[in-house]
Amino acid sequence: MEDYPRTIQEFESRFSTEDSCRAYLMSLRWPEGFRCPYCGCAKAVEARSTLFQCRGCRRQTSVTAGTIFQDTRKPLVMWFRAMWYVTSQKNGASALGLQRVLGLGSYETAWTWLHKLRRAMIRPGRDRLSGWIEVGETFIGGLAEGAIGGRQKTNKALVVIAAQADGPGIGRIRMRVTAAASAASLHPFVIDCIEPGSTLHTDGWQGYAGLEKKGFERQVSTTGGRRKDASKLLPRVHRVAALLKRWLLGTHQGAVAPWQLPYYLDEFTFRFNRRKSKSRGKLFFRLMQQAVITPPATYDAVKKTGPPPQAVGAC
Repeated sequence: MEDYPRTIQEFESRFSTEDSCRAYLMSLRWPEGFRCPYCGCAKAVEARSTLFQCRGCRRQTSVTAGTIFQDTRKPLVMWFRAMWYVTSQKNGASALGLQRVLGLGSYETAWTWLHKLRRAMIRPGRDRLSGWIEVGETFIGGLAEGAIGGRQKTNKALVVIAAQADGPGIGRIRMRVTAAASAASLHPFVIDCIEPGSTLHTDGWQGYAGLEKKGFERQVSTTGGRRKDASKLLPRVHRVAALLKRWLLGTHQGAVAPWQLPYYLDEFTFRFNRRKSKSRGKLFFRLMQQAVITPPATYDAVKKTGPPPQAVGAC
C-alpha cells in the first residue's frame, strides 16, 4: 500500500517528531516486520529506543543502519523536511537553497545531503525501456568549435540519451555519461537500458551499427551532413537534451564537475520520469522507499576531490 502525505499540511502534522519519522522508516524498510540484516531472523528485542537486538545472532541494528541516514548527526525530522522540499520543487533544489530553507549552518552539509539523495533516486533493477526508442548523444558544456558531426569532444562530457516514444510525446528516459561515441560505449548502454525486440531510432552514426545482431530493430535517419536537421530527425532526444542543459544551468548554475554529472543525470531522470505524477507526495514516497535500501556514503566518498563547487563548474 502506498502511504504518503498528499499536502504540506499532512506532511507537517505527520512527521513532526523523531518517533513518527522512525516509525515511517520502519514501515518502509520492514513492511512485514523486523528482519535482521545480518542473519535474516524476524525476532528482536529493543536494546534501547533506537536499537534492536536480534534474538538469533544477538547483533544490534537500527532502522537507519545501512541506509543513507546512517550515522547522521541531524534529526530525522530535518532529513524528512529536506526530502519533501527536494521532491516538491518542480525544478529541484540547489545546495544553497536547501541550506537556506533548513537553516543549516554549513553549505557542505546541504551539498552532501543532496548528493546522498541523488544516490537514492535510481531504483536497482528498474524496468528497461521498450517499444519505439530514440537514441542519440549530446555534449554537456557545449560543442568544441569545429566539431564534426557533434561527436568530437575535448574536455566536454558526452551523454547518451534514450527517449521512449509515447505517441507524439516522450515517455520514460535513460541517460548515461559515456567515454566515447563508439560501439564499445554505446552498445552496453542500449543493452542495459532497452529491452531486446524494441525498435531503435538513431542517426547514421557507425557507433550504433551491429545492434541488429543483438536483438534490436533499428530505424536509421540521416541528416546528410546538415547539423541543423538533427533536432527534426530525433526530436525527443534533442528535447530531453535541451531540458537537461537548461536545468543544470538554471537550478545548479552550471556548477557540476564531470565526476558529479552521473548523479545529476540520475536526479533529472527521476524527476522527468515522474513529471506527470499528480501528487508531489508520491515522489517523496518513492525517494523514501529507495533511501532505506541505498547504502550509506560518507562526506569524503561523496566529495572525492576538492571542495564542493558553489558557483562555477567544469561542466
